[in-house]
Amino acid sequence: MGPPTVTIGSYPDYPAAQRVVDYLADNRFPVEHTAIVGTNLTLVETVLGRMTTGRAALLGAGTGAWFGLFIGLLFGIFTVGNWLAVILVGLVIGAIWGAVFGAVAHAMTGGQRDFTSASSLRAGQYAVIVDAQLADQARQLLGRMQMSGSATNAG
Repeated sequence: MGPPTVTIGSYPDYPAAQRVVDYLADNRFPVEHTAIVGTNLTLVETVLGRMTTGRAALLGAGTGAWFGLFIGLLFGIFTVGNWLAVILVGLVIGAIWGAVFGAVAHAMTGGQRDFTSASSLRAGQYAVIVDAQLADQARQLLGRMQMSGSATNAG
């Protein structure tokens, strides 16, 4: 596992915990013996918009176009004649197939999950921990730190 650790501070947000570690680093503390630990994790799914068959086809066309461009570039490298035409054909065919597959995949969901979203993890609190043998040194440095904001030192 590793050496025993001690929590030297607990903070309401990541930037506050990051400022503490940055302060320690600025004061030549061996920060390779520190960690920022997020606790009380929450999964947040932010809804970005409605997903329609047309939008699914458009997104699929974009993905397919990138894949087709990649394949076109691979074939274009070994083409003696008009390599630009090979790349463009790969791009167009990829976009068409991507649009078809995107539309079909969305239609197959049968109306379930008709939205797009992005997921993220958020912590309710951030603890700064250090190896136990360095805890006193870290606490002394933090005692000199004039930190603005709401931070509660846990010791």
